[in-house]
Amino acid sequence: MPPLTNGTIHFGSFVVTSQVFYKTAHSFALVNIKPLLPGHVLVSPLRAAKRLSDLNHAEVTDLFMTVQEVGRMVERVYEASSLNIAIQDGPAAGQSVPHLHTHIIPRQNADLDEHGGGDAIYGMLEGDDGDVGKHLWERSNRRPKFPVVDDSSRKPRTEEEMAEEAQRLAREMEMTRQRL
Repeated sequence: MPPLTNGTIHFGSFVVTSQVFYKTAHSFALVNIKPLLPGHVLVSPLRAAKRLSDLNHAEVTDLFMTVQEVGRMVERVYEASSLNIAIQDGPAAGQSVPHLHTHIIPRQNADLDEHGGGDAIYGMLEGDDGDVGKHLWERSNRRPKFPVVDDSSRKPRTEEEMAEEAQRLAREMEMTRQRL
């Protein structure tokens, strides 16, 4: 499947073009390098705005319409009964990449019971597991000089794995849009 754009798409300082599965006039949706649950994706404005308040009216409208469309598709594809939709709006709120992004996380009944229940997702988002910036940094060519140990069961995905999922979700978005 050809890329969605001839240009390069950045998420903060990271090139994420191959992870992008949907693009609109002002927004894009991408697969997550280290999803908290299967189907955890991100929606971000094309312009590298740091905060929600930095967006203009057209960008805000487009962002939330894209969140709604992508959420419908993710819920269907991952057979979810609900979604967590979250924005960590600034560093003090846990934002790890200085580029506004919305987390869309498909949920099922009792999916986090072994982690203390459904609200455990918020701790996961705020903790090391949800640190998208750290995981992108580790994958980039600018690796730290010392080894980074990730002893959790979740491992960052390869570029190929993310591109494959992005292509699959792009096809699903096309089918979703045809149904509307």
